Amino acid sequence: MISPSSPLEWLISALAFIVAIGVLVAVHEFGHYWVARRLGIKVLRFSIGFGKPLWQHTGGKDNVEYAIAAIPLGGYVKLLDEREGDVPAEELPRAFNRQPVWKRIAVLLAGPLFNLIFAVFLYWILFTAGVPALRPLIGEVTPDSIAARAGLRYEDQIIAVAGKPTETLEAATLGIIEDVTDDGTIQMRVRGVDGGERDLALVAGDRTRELTQPEALFPGLGFDIWQPKVPAKVAKVMDDSAALRAGVKTGDEILKVDGKAIVDFSELKAQVGPRPGQNVLIEIRRDGQVMTLPITIGESTTGGRRTGMIGVVPVNEPIATGRTTEDLFTLQKYGVFAAVGEAATKTWDTSLFTLRIVGRIVTGNVSLKAISGPISIAETTGFAVRQGWRIFLSTLALISISLGVLNLMPIPILDGGQIVYQLAELVKGRPVSERAQLLGQQIGIAMLILMMTLAFYNDIARHLQ
Repeated sequence: MISPSSPLEWLISALAFIVAIGVLVAVHEFGHYWVARRLGIKVLRFSIGFGKPLWQHTGGKDNVEYAIAAIPLGGYVKLLDEREGDVPAEELPRAFNRQPVWKRIAVLLAGPLFNLIFAVFLYWILFTAGVPALRPLIGEVTPDSIAARAGLRYEDQIIAVAGKPTETLEAATLGIIEDVTDDGTIQMRVRGVDGGERDLALVAGDRTRELTQPEALFPGLGFDIWQPKVPAKVAKVMDDSAALRAGVKTGDEILKVDGKAIVDFSELKAQVGPRPGQNVLIEIRRDGQVMTLPITIGESTTGGRRTGMIGVVPVNEPIATGRTTEDLFTLQKYGVFAAVGEAATKTWDTSLFTLRIVGRIVTGNVSLKAISGPISIAETTGFAVRQGWRIFLSTLALISISLGVLNLMPIPILDGGQIVYQLAELVKGRPVSERAQLLGQQIGIAMLILMMTLAFYNDIARHLQ
């Protein structure tokens, strides 16, 4: 979880969320609007947001009402339709319900499709400008973990998951999630520090729901991502932490924990992590003097797992290694025309991944805790803004894809559900009865309320952990 830590960061998160949702809703609704107009269907209103209008304008030959409303959690395009009121005889040919089925489906598909096209556009910008990406290098491997039993080693590079190449950490992570939720086993090919390649099988068994909880994947499998090693020297002692209560100070170097030598900060984490709540002795060096301090290890909970922590931040002084920048990063950069194909492929792959994960949530293979709500989205977009425009555009593309794919779900109140009604009419030769549509809308609203309640619950529960 990426939680804002100050009022300013909360404000940035809120504004980033409003901007992101506003842009993506505008794109979605413009798809409906644009296609409806092109097919000769009369548009009555185009609104971004719900509730009381903050801005309103009427214009164009059809006197369309354009509005920005107070609640920025959606939007709508209102079309001329006999089912929603009387329509003058001269306007009947432009009513939505009088159109051929293919035109109605085209209008309904346009919103989600524009979201996917917008994602392609965003990825095209990123791939044209160049996107630095981390390579999937393995960090510390927890003894007797799933990863350790499979033979995964420190500084292995993941080069393929389930037979698909993984040049970046993102590709490797998505591949691992998809493979583990498929059958509980991750088929992985890695390259060791000696250049040799090995095929590994990480067997998670029936732990897939546990592993798909937020921030639980890598800890649950028993490894983390490689980072440059830094000495166990304290740059900052966190407020209200175990270290502060024990008397640890900025500049202290932690030498031992219960007599076990600490060679770097990752070794300190390895010694402290499995021991939440335990009383230990730490040996430190301060101003050239070595001293011993008793400390009660604190704890944090992530994905339902208790982890020991003492509350110190290490100095940013990486210990020298033989690795180059090229070993750690790859640059995803393409020409103007090649970037179009790469962006389309990225959008397609991410859309399929989203569909599979939704399906596995339904079947129970993926934890319901993986569903995020507005709070998590706001935190993520706020974090992305603070990290720079590349991360923000990438986050915007991911949310746009999710919005497009989820709107195609066959839930009556969504575009996908409305498309199902049109297809049923095409098969039956007559419209679905109003009673059936009303029942479907009631079911759809109930499903959406249930999903939103679960999403809000997950957001709040993450903050209470």
